[in-house]
Amino acid sequence: MSKIVGIDLGTTNSLVAVIDSGIPYVIADTEGQRLTPSVVHYPGPDQEPVVGHKANRVRALKPAETVYSVKRFMGRRGSDIPREEMLVTYPVHGQGAGPVSVTIHGREWLPEEISAEILKKLKQVAETSLGEPVTRAVITVPAYFNDAQRNATIKAGELAGLKVERIVNEPTAAALAYGLDKLGERARVAVYDLGGGTFDLSILELNAGVFQVLATHGNTRLCGDDLDRRIVEFLADKVLEGGGPTVKENPMLIARLREVAEQAKIRLSSVTEASIQLPFLTPEFSFSLTLTRIELEKLTADIIEKTRTHCLRSLSDAKLEAKDLDQVILVGGQTRMPLVRRKVSEWFGCVEFTETRGDIRLGTEFHKTKGPALNTSQNPDEAVALGAAIQAEILSGGFKNLLLLDVTPLSLGIETFGGLMNVIIPRNSTIPIKAGEMFTTAVDRQKSMLIHVLQGERERSKDNWSLGRFDIEFEPAPKGVPRVGVQFEIDANGILHALARDIKTGHQKIVQMTSEVDVDDAEVQKMVEESVEHAFDDLRARQWIEAKVKAGTDLPATRKAMAEFLKDLDPDYKKQLDQAMEGVEEVLSTEDPKTKTGDPARLKAALKHLEEVTVPLAEHQLDQLLGAMATHPGSAAPTSTPPPTEHK
Repeated sequence: MSKIVGIDLGTTNSLVAVIDSGIPYVIADTEGQRLTPSVVHYPGPDQEPVVGHKANRVRALKPAETVYSVKRFMGRRGSDIPREEMLVTYPVHGQGAGPVSVTIHGREWLPEEISAEILKKLKQVAETSLGEPVTRAVITVPAYFNDAQRNATIKAGELAGLKVERIVNEPTAAALAYGLDKLGERARVAVYDLGGGTFDLSILELNAGVFQVLATHGNTRLCGDDLDRRIVEFLADKVLEGGGPTVKENPMLIARLREVAEQAKIRLSSVTEASIQLPFLTPEFSFSLTLTRIELEKLTADIIEKTRTHCLRSLSDAKLEAKDLDQVILVGGQTRMPLVRRKVSEWFGCVEFTETRGDIRLGTEFHKTKGPALNTSQNPDEAVALGAAIQAEILSGGFKNLLLLDVTPLSLGIETFGGLMNVIIPRNSTIPIKAGEMFTTAVDRQKSMLIHVLQGERERSKDNWSLGRFDIEFEPAPKGVPRVGVQFEIDANGILHALARDIKTGHQKIVQMTSEVDVDDAEVQKMVEESVEHAFDDLRARQWIEAKVKAGTDLPATRKAMAEFLKDLDPDYKKQLDQAMEGVEEVLSTEDPKTKTGDPARLKAALKHLEEVTVPLAEHQLDQLLGAMATHPGSAAPTSTPPPTEHK
């Protein structure tokens, strides 16, 4: 079997790593470079694309034919990409539910096709170094990548000639790299992963070789690219103030500003000011500026601050406090930024020690006191790739004393009668996982059941995301009689497979879900925040819908029984029944037509009163049934089983 390599397919840079004699290392190319820029240049319609450093060098000269940060478009749909993300220097298209594409030299390229070129380059680097064909890989993705994004990553691997043996979440891979020499210890760590395209915060527990993810949170649209964009906007305004051109309308000028912005940002991690020189930005205009670290921090502080919410939420989900952690691990090139290190130290209670000489900051060290230690022992650019290589070795049969247990970041369920979401797999459940539940019909003589798979944290299905729909057919029967088992399975790659089975006939349907809409993490974060903000309103709405569904069953049942035993009913008792039903109908009429909700307490009280009033009628029904059984002794009483959830 060929060796399995570990690949960090990054937004800004990509790496390939492997295990040699039990030691993980990043493979360098023939020029000695271990980082491969995730940049692809298309020279012409019939020419091979150029990838990596060579493509990066022509990015400013050929901005419309050079693709970068394509990872941000993987598995996404046009309707969900905000305008600012479309403001790249190459033409990006996407409308409605259709996929995003890039048009170069008259041909449309899907993001996974462009990513495949990067993977081909990494494959070539590995084969040159190892001296053998490379056909298998473990590829990392952000923890919050959804099904569509994970499937797009697997597709990119296949297009590059790689069998993707496993998809691993980036923070989890980084924890593997940092924890490889601590297999005998028990520790709780937070992995703060701020890279070029995404941010993730994961809490893990390490115990005797078991790496278990306790919680994860993040945003696939909060990253170093956002810092670069902020600097470019600042420089564009300065160019305009200095009498220069309007940069935002010229892709080539944007590319030149983006290049110097990225370089200045990197330099300001080690020096306090950086000189930006753009001679002949246009034939008539040259531009120069000195950007200080203080100015950079003012420009980007709000972006860094947004990561704090994810840190706090992840701690809350893990039911831990910062003082319960042993380490905070910094991953991703953006964590070299002094502001990031200071903020993370502050949020997690690490103590910062700064060595200075006069007014010059020489370096920063962090020491563990009451809080966790800030671990920067690994190269933040390489940790994810090294972890992927370790996972590859586990799959190859090496590192038998290691076990990796990851989690699913959002709850998964299906829509039930009344438009509610019934959760089958809660968020932060350890994967791989398999879970199921029994459902029945809510309408007489149904021939099929629509399984609408949802992802999210809200009570009503309309407030969550749709991952897909499929039907399962069965024999028509009275409502409540059919039994359909719905089972969800999330595999080790984090991809969802849904199964529905008719219990009577055994007929079943299995579907691998792919998102109907892009569940990007700015929206994920918004949903999680809204689930907390609207928790009371959502619960009230759920209670109203459940009571309304009950009313929809109780009222017809009462009317049917009254019609059946009308001649036996006392007129005064019939009047009580009518009044009780009118009370329920009166509360139902108060439903707000916009929100489709009302007062669940009033409706529950009216239903309880109806139940109390119908007790004599129910007893009369039971007497009639027992009398019929006595007349026909061969019949059996119906068995009582817990009712499954009613389904649309």
